[in-house]
Amino acid sequence: MPKMKTNRAAAKRFRATATGKVRRYKAYARHILTTKTSKQKRGLRSHSLVDATNLKSIAKLLPYLG
Repeated sequence: MPKMKTNRAAAKRFRATATGKVRRYKAYARHILTTKTSKQKRGLRSHSLVDATNLKSIAKLLPYLG
């Protein structure tokens, strides 16, 4: 049985936490930041966890995530 390949695009976007949950960055933080409030931009800096409904598809992309 050959090794499974990790989707490299997904590997750069997601990380596993110590408890096994999947961490992600928030969207809408790349450009057009002048129209966003400081409060919005501050909230976008923090990480977020992947929702349970998406974990199955991420597990297929990242078979060795943990």
